[in-house]
Amino acid sequence: MRRAMRLAQALALPVALLAIWHFATVGRPASLIPPPLEVWLEFRDLAVGGINDDAYSGTLLTHLLASVGRVLGGFSLALVVALPLGMLIGRIELVRRLIEPLLQILRPIPVTAWLPLAMIIFGLGPRSALFLVFLGAFYPILLNTVFGVRSVEPRLFEAAAMLGCQGTAQFFRVVLPAALPSIFTGLRLGLGFSWVVIVVGEMTGVPTGLGAIIMEARQLSRTEIVICGMLVIGIFGFLSDQIVVLIGRRFLAWNPSHV
Repeated sequence: MRRAMRLAQALALPVALLAIWHFATVGRPASLIPPPLEVWLEFRDLAVGGINDDAYSGTLLTHLLASVGRVLGGFSLALVVALPLGMLIGRIELVRRLIEPLLQILRPIPVTAWLPLAMIIFGLGPRSALFLVFLGAFYPILLNTVFGVRSVEPRLFEAAAMLGCQGTAQFFRVVLPAALPSIFTGLRLGLGFSWVVIVVGEMTGVPTGLGAIIMEARQLSRTEIVICGMLVIGIFGFLSDQIVVLIGRRFLAWNPSHV
């Protein structure tokens, strides 16, 4: 009963919004926003084809795999760079003085402002999209890692030293475990921003991807395809976030706030 109640509470607002959408658009052929049924039929055609038989029919899996590959590629690259850099900035004062001012200058620059420069440096295609996704995920991971490392209580280092843990060993046995809650928060934020940025990243001339079909459909006034692309991004962004949450619960089983 408790699970059923939670499910009903989670579905209440989406169902209400769906009903409002339906009654606001159904029976209005001049409306630029299609009713939910038309979006559902277009979604089926994108997924399996056989309804409209146009250039978009049955192409959803191709575009989805392309976007997932770019999101995971850019996110993984950001993780590899931001995690050790954040630990160094948070732990070593000299590194923080050398690198943090430049990062604080670059951080407010929106990803969209990097789009022209990315196209100049990496050219038209998936490399520019990968770079923009990397930027979107980099700063959330970095900042939360720095915060987690700087929040480690000094007494933990003293206790580790008394047990014979010295030097670089403290990074792996003290700093990393204590900073893991903040790191996983950064991973969730970074992965979420990766899905946000993918639409901008796929404006760089790539032929496939959810962002690519959203932009093409916008130019063709195919609003139902735009909404389908948005829904797919939302669904898979949610699923990828839940995967990170499950991994975090496994690694943070000792932390009551993450169980």
